[in-house]
Amino acid sequence: MLMRTDPFRELDRLTQQVLGSAARPSAMAMDAYRSGDDFFVHFDLPGIDPETIELDVERNVLNVRAERRSPAPEGAEPLVAERPTGTFTRQLFLGDTLDTERIDASYEAGVLTLRIPVAEQAKPRRIQITGGDSRRQISG
Repeated sequence: MLMRTDPFRELDRLTQQVLGSAARPSAMAMDAYRSGDDFFVHFDLPGIDPETIELDVERNVLNVRAERRSPAPEGAEPLVAERPTGTFTRQLFLGDTLDTERIDASYEAGVLTLRIPVAEQAKPRRIQITGGDSRRQISG
């Protein structure tokens, strides 16, 4: 199971409304769902150079980090700067039922997609029941 906790998300949202988007780059928007034996997570990262995206997992915590740099050359005078730049980070707490060794990641059209499979030991399995007669030994 995928668990998401970000206690400062609402505070960040309020700060951005009051101070504008220059206060701090906003958190990356995310969708997550389960399909079959896989969890999928999609992060919106438009305009991000894929070379700046970093993913790591430590003790079931997935860290996502990406950086968007300003397209303006050094020393240019900004006239309008509405697109947030800087470093974007997000943490996801992954349940023990997920296989963190087999996470797949792809980046296409500004969306980072992660596929996280359910661990084999966490998948439901059928347990065969044997009859009482099959355990009896016949003495002769």
